[in-house]
Amino acid sequence: MKTTRRIFLKSGALTVASVGMAPSLGPMFLRAGAFAAEPNRARHKSGGKKILICLFQRGAVDGLSMVVPHGDPYYYKHRTVNSPVANGIAIARTGEGGVFDLDGQFGLHPALAPLLPIYKSGHLAAIQACGSPHATRSHFDAQDYMESAVPGEKTVRDGWLTRALAACPEDRAKTETAFRAVAMTDRLPRSLHGRQEALAIPDLKTFDIGAAIRPGRKGGATNNDGGFEAMYGSAVGKVTRGEGGDIAHSFEDSGGETIDALKIVRGLNAKPYNAANGAQYPRGRFGESLQQIAQIIKADVGLEIAFAEAGGWDTHANQGGAQGTLSRRLQEFAQGLAALNADLGDRMSDVVVLTMSEFGRTVRQNGNGGTDHGHATCFFAMGGDVNGGRVLGDWPGLAPEQLYKGPGEIVGRDLAVTTDFRDVFGELAQKHLGVTNLGAVFPEYQSSPQNFRRVLRA
Repeated sequence: MKTTRRIFLKSGALTVASVGMAPSLGPMFLRAGAFAAEPNRARHKSGGKKILICLFQRGAVDGLSMVVPHGDPYYYKHRTVNSPVANGIAIARTGEGGVFDLDGQFGLHPALAPLLPIYKSGHLAAIQACGSPHATRSHFDAQDYMESAVPGEKTVRDGWLTRALAACPEDRAKTETAFRAVAMTDRLPRSLHGRQEALAIPDLKTFDIGAAIRPGRKGGATNNDGGFEAMYGSAVGKVTRGEGGDIAHSFEDSGGETIDALKIVRGLNAKPYNAANGAQYPRGRFGESLQQIAQIIKADVGLEIAFAEAGGWDTHANQGGAQGTLSRRLQEFAQGLAALNADLGDRMSDVVVLTMSEFGRTVRQNGNGGTDHGHATCFFAMGGDVNGGRVLGDWPGLAPEQLYKGPGEIVGRDLAVTTDFRDVFGELAQKHLGVTNLGAVFPEYQSSPQNFRRVLRA
């Protein structure tokens, strides 16, 4: 198949793509649209660079099972506890397989036991009844709206994290780093689309600039052509010979940053990584992503935003209660968060981890022992500055008249949203990252401190 190579220039940098070949030509973070940016925001007054880690639970997690409203009398009317005669998904209030009570009203799912010590130490908070005001039950649309932070608007092309980076105070020295924003994903997530620099690195161990030159080569294997380094060298050679024009010169500028990024990654992989403080990450993609985020943070390469994701939350059937499909996913999720917290140790004083999901699940279980697409769900925030040890937000209640009723629906079936997700995003952007103009981050929403949920300590 004939391949047409095109070089696109944007913001003084380039991205390389190919037509008619998959995967596209060039290193992952160029293919993903990682455009070089000059400024790097200043350090906070505390002296440490503040870092935000966003973890997206794709598929719409059941927030009523993560943080169980066992004190709401209607919870056990909508859901039943599993028994020999009932395929229930409710978590018992007491006894074996019961919740870990938090405040008499809410309790953690038993699979989230690794998070309980962090909650009790005051560094983990839950935000219940959180979500989007938009009524869509489409995974794709809801994720897109959450990552753009403009619900209902499909014309916005950039993501909220990109806009937050652009709105952060700039370091006077304008120190450049290729690692200002890193997503441990195959493709750059929607929330990092835009004109700010960002990398998409599926796996540090196999990240290689020459990995994608030929299709069908998985995991960053070096090809016989010398990969991107050979292409870069050729472009620089054209510059020295007076050939190639602006494209070759732009390739020289951006290619140098690309090679520098590769050198940093190779340095990270120079020796095996050993997690600190006895941290044990769960096996699998999610645990590896968190471990590598910790590795990048410890390398002090200028990271400000990290992103990872976990799927498997779309539990339409056989969801399970204290045990089962959802329980296994929650156990892995909690083990990963707890390991990251332990591994980073004192560095968590400058880190906030925010978990999110596009929407929640129906309050009432369905006939297949699962739940369908709902409305509000539960977020977690973890970190040194987190106002933890509490469940935040206004609880709307589970009585029939309190449930959310979508457009065209006769009766309510979902937990109502009482915290717009942009108020959580906005608080972290302003109080943690240092954004001074929230209007630049949320162009169609008046996020203000009056709407914040006190996720962070004053």
